[in-house]
Amino acid sequence: MTTILLAARVPAEFQARLAQRYEVLGPLVPPFTESVAALPQDQASRVAVMITMGTVPAPGAALAHLPSLKLVSCMGSGYEGVDLAAARDRRIVVTHSPNANASAVADLAIGLMIASVRRMPEAEAFLRRGEWKGNFAKRMPLVRGLTGRKVGIYGLGAIGGKIARRAVALETEVGYHNRRRRDDVGYRYFASLADLAAWADVLVIAVRAGADNRHAVDAGVLAALGADGHVVNIARGSVIDESALLRALREGVIAGAGLDVFEHEPAVPEELLALSNVALTPHIAGGTSEAQSVMQDMVFANIESVVAGGAAHNPVPGTPASY
Repeated sequence: MTTILLAARVPAEFQARLAQRYEVLGPLVPPFTESVAALPQDQASRVAVMITMGTVPAPGAALAHLPSLKLVSCMGSGYEGVDLAAARDRRIVVTHSPNANASAVADLAIGLMIASVRRMPEAEAFLRRGEWKGNFAKRMPLVRGLTGRKVGIYGLGAIGGKIARRAVALETEVGYHNRRRRDDVGYRYFASLADLAAWADVLVIAVRAGADNRHAVDAGVLAALGADGHVVNIARGSVIDESALLRALREGVIAGAGLDVFEHEPAVPEELLALSNVALTPHIAGGTSEAQSVMQDMVFANIESVVAGGAAHNPVPGTPASY
């Protein structure tokens, strides 16, 4: 029987589904590098498949504890935590589940954008404090609405494209920055992230995270976004310099933020939690039943194909499709 190691927690029903066909070990307790090293040798030597998430660091030295590993399957589109070079050297197949949660993530991005621009966290706190008593009482100050705003999208992939279409439906103007211009869309293209931020009223981060874009949204980009600007992040926390973001929010460099991801999650800075000009959610963008169902089906299909000696359906670009 093929042995699967859960490097991260998965929904209970999916774990049960896997257990009907395979031996399942885990889930491991974070951090992965320490937990995998502590696995009994008889278990570690049997592991042929590892299920993980892009946010879990899985360096080559840690993967070396699994000598029979054939497949690393990432739940979700991200795979930044996996040491792809080490996987290629060992011909380990690495898969992900692209587009499975794109609609769900795009929905939350729009929700966070509206929440930040319309100052919904502040409005809720205002109401809960009992400061709103009707037309003759204290009222929230007027804010600039969303209609006519310029929405800049950093990363116009599957998720970014869905965000763009939703933003257009809200009567906004859309621009984007990508590694390259896309000829199949009519949105305005910006050759640099700084130029996009200077143009935009709202900067939405939808780029796939990697070493090349760590802290890409830094103090300079936030300053370019400006005092009336908002930043929304549904990608990965590493793309924003969190310290620079805190200063920008605290000092009025930007107006607000909507964040579903954080640089050192699940740790969230206390200062960020205390700010009134941020809308925060605990990395739930892909957390819908529909998205999870599609994601689990993709992971299961990749495992079945590779274990049977076939090619993966969704190999990560640049990695082998079969073992």
